[in-house]
Amino acid sequence: MLPSEKPVFDSKIIGSKTPEFVLRGLYQGIKKLVDESERIAIIQADNPDGDSLGSALALEEILGDAGKQTFLYCGVNIPEYLRHLDGWDRVSKEIPNKIDLSIIVDTSAAILLEKLDNSSYKSIVASKPVIVLDHHTDVECDITYATLVINDHDAVATGEVIYKLADELNWPLNLQAKTHITSSILSDSLGLSSEGTTPNTYRIMADLIEGGVNRIKLEEARRAQAKMPKTIFKYKATLIDRTELLSDDRIALVSIGHDELMKYSPLYNPAPLIQTDMLQTEGVKVAIVLKVYNDGKITGSIRCNAGASIAADLASHFGGGGHVYASGFKVTDSRTAQAVKTECLTIATELLDKITDKS
Repeated sequence: MLPSEKPVFDSKIIGSKTPEFVLRGLYQGIKKLVDESERIAIIQADNPDGDSLGSALALEEILGDAGKQTFLYCGVNIPEYLRHLDGWDRVSKEIPNKIDLSIIVDTSAAILLEKLDNSSYKSIVASKPVIVLDHHTDVECDITYATLVINDHDAVATGEVIYKLADELNWPLNLQAKTHITSSILSDSLGLSSEGTTPNTYRIMADLIEGGVNRIKLEEARRAQAKMPKTIFKYKATLIDRTELLSDDRIALVSIGHDELMKYSPLYNPAPLIQTDMLQTEGVKVAIVLKVYNDGKITGSIRCNAGASIAADLASHFGGGGHVYASGFKVTDSRTAQAVKTECLTIATELLDKITDKS
């Protein structure tokens, strides 16, 4: 089969109970598509994070060493807090007219590829084979132009999926690729502290560090990039002051308007700026940050403390997804910010009550 031919869509959600022959078939399917391709686009969603960027950069290294020409794409600018990762500046908002294959990392949800889907690049991507590599437990792939999907629910990060894939297919990992995979795993596992972190995650991390990754240097670079300007430090105080404690103080919620987003987001993403402090507040189980844009779009970032695993269910109610402790959603149906806030609070309260009832 030539890369120009569109294979039959094959979506697989895999895990520890997946038969070996199924895994082998999926991996060999990916190998075949990669081997037959020369020009490969590596695509991130419209909400890039440490996992998606680390995974994309790792694939760039792996495929580059295999003699492939790669093109890194994301529909939005890479946030400042991720710019400690070497290679972030190679990510472009453009895809060349001629590619043989695309690999989408860290999402199976079409709604998170809105920038791509509304651009002229979609027809280029959709006309060629598309591989999706993901690990989000609550998401069924609805990317209609996908060819082959691996969604590994046992992996804490897409970087872990890529490590397994490289190991299975004997793709060499140079030191830079190992470093990017390490960044990916540390990002989505919250420094190996999340519930999704498994013994296999630790084994992979040990292999990466034994392979030369300098985790201390990586952490120092991350902290240096994460330092906030004085204006952001003061803005954080404003967000704390504006945060509402709701549902018997179990839910911390703050809304951020368009003008603030335009002013402060280029310097620091307001959601991670405030959510850690929200979750450190006594009694708080869930931290929600709503971003309200002038075009009617409203996004929600959800983070939960241990024992309050409602993030994925809350996000999926609004058509989003993610993990049980960290998820997000986007609303574009012209609902008002107040309506979304009220509904979000209602559903979150119901989900928390169910957990309380079970305990």
